[in-house]
Amino acid sequence: MTASSGAQPPGSDPPPPAAALAYGRHTWKEVAHLLLDLPAALLGFLYAVISVVLGAGLAVTVIGLPLLAAGLMGARRLGRWERARARVLLGVRVEEPSPVRAAREGDGFFPWLWTTLKDPVGWRSVLYSVIRLPWSVLTFAVTLVSLLVLWPVLGLVVRGLSNVDRSMVRGLLSPSGELERRIAELESDRGVVVDTAAADLRRIERDLHDGAQARLVALAMGLGLAKEKLLDDPEAAALMVGEAHGEVKLALQELRDLARGIHPAVLTDRGLDAALSAIASRCTVPVTVNADLDRRPAEAIEGIAYFTVSELLQNVSKHSGARSATVEVWRSGPRLLIQVRDDGCGGARLDGGTGMSGLADRLGAVDGLFTVDSPPGAGTTVTAELPWRERVPTGAGAPAGRGRSAGRRGAGGGENPSRRR
Repeated sequence: MTASSGAQPPGSDPPPPAAALAYGRHTWKEVAHLLLDLPAALLGFLYAVISVVLGAGLAVTVIGLPLLAAGLMGARRLGRWERARARVLLGVRVEEPSPVRAAREGDGFFPWLWTTLKDPVGWRSVLYSVIRLPWSVLTFAVTLVSLLVLWPVLGLVVRGLSNVDRSMVRGLLSPSGELERRIAELESDRGVVVDTAAADLRRIERDLHDGAQARLVALAMGLGLAKEKLLDDPEAAALMVGEAHGEVKLALQELRDLARGIHPAVLTDRGLDAALSAIASRCTVPVTVNADLDRRPAEAIEGIAYFTVSELLQNVSKHSGARSATVEVWRSGPRLLIQVRDDGCGGARLDGGTGMSGLADRLGAVDGLFTVDSPPGAGTTVTAELPWRERVPTGAGAPAGRGRSAGRRGAGGGENPSRRR
């Protein structure tokens, strides 16, 4: 992260005081960095000047621009080495910039060439290599003289010179501010979304193949046998038809459950409050649902909130050993907040194999947050935050936003009034 030289940015190691005659390892690391500046700067200067001048001079030919782009890619690599050297010797931790990529994968050579030529990280690395040469000559001379004849003030001298080096590294070799960081986050989140969608498709395919499809195949075979026995043994045929009727009911129930797992109809028709109440009615633990929403959020946010609560209540049923649980949903400014509490045994962790790490990844993919507070023996409190996005009207007859409501629903589906704290 880019920071001014006057303050230590997050992730950097604050050096100890320099005013001492018995210098510690931090001071000697700074001395080593300043003495190595000259040979490193000389190599970087030669590379930058030769690659840029040669590429720019040959720009009128076929190989000029590709050569310049290759030089910028090499400057990026030099910048990486300099960040590593500063991290080891100066304690400066700077995030790595995102790699250069074309607008779309598979666009070919020319989009890559254009993206590389306008890469700000490569050009700033070239600038760093050029301006550091005169500075490194000065620092090398001053550091060497301080080692020989200015020993009492050596620590203060190298600390001041090293702070300038730290500022140069943060200013010229860091990512392009908030935009670069955001790009890296979105690239990571995109991978999570793609993996999640692929896993959902595999789950739906497996459920269809192993559930409803198998029952429908058995139903077709049973009806075929009943047809053959219809004239010879009507009673056996009627019995087989009755069994087929039961298979149809089971297949329909499995299809309903599968459709509810994709996107429940009650969520589309009646909103988040009613959908969460339906989840609570199927939970083996009595659950109090408190919803305080003056209107409905966007469909995608509403769906993520629904499936987050669904997964958490499944964990309550299977792992918590709780006697009761509470689900609270409310809006706070630009965020939709969800809190699920139970009075069970606690001890839940994100890496505990209960699907919470997957929930955290899914919420993170949409700029959400997911925290777990679960001390052993003191119950579990899970808090999830989602960005609030306004719902886009889909046409006439769309359900109006639901007001505040609350209800207590347990395994038996009973309902008692309750109020959110």
